[in-house]
Amino acid sequence: MIIVVMGIAASGKSTLGRALAKSLDWEFVEGDDYHPADNIEKMRQGVPLDDADRVPWLESMNDYLKLLDKVGKSAVVACSALKQQYRDRLGHGVSDMRYVFLCGDPELIQQRIVERKGHFMPPDLLDSQIAAMEPPQDAIWVGVGLPLAEKVGVVERAISHG
Repeated sequence: MIIVVMGIAASGKSTLGRALAKSLDWEFVEGDDYHPADNIEKMRQGVPLDDADRVPWLESMNDYLKLLDKVGKSAVVACSALKQQYRDRLGHGVSDMRYVFLCGDPELIQQRIVERKGHFMPPDLLDSQIAAMEPPQDAIWVGVGLPLAEKVGVVERAISHG
């Protein structure tokens, strides 16, 4: 099984993804690591990515996720997966992929992105991510304001019940 923890920037994807992977004893995959250098530079300069920018990023992650799936290895992935077409591309050819959607108060997320240090994504791009987000219908919805242990528990209970 591949679990994708998705949501806008600063919603806590990596934090929840790492904690969930540790709890399940699965591999953690950081989606940001798959961005081409051009994408990172574009975001650093405050320019939102467009659909074409995201294609090589999503295809690169998809290649790795298909490999994990082929060998029967489970993983938790942190990836924004903002639009349904991105989720379709990310999951193409993967037999069992589930999504966890981190959602909640935009003001809390704005505060987090402003306080975040050392990340290439500037706070100015948050509005573009909010505008692009197509909330998934088939995901486990988790509130960004919950304590981390509670978020992990929500996801674990949901996946254990199918």
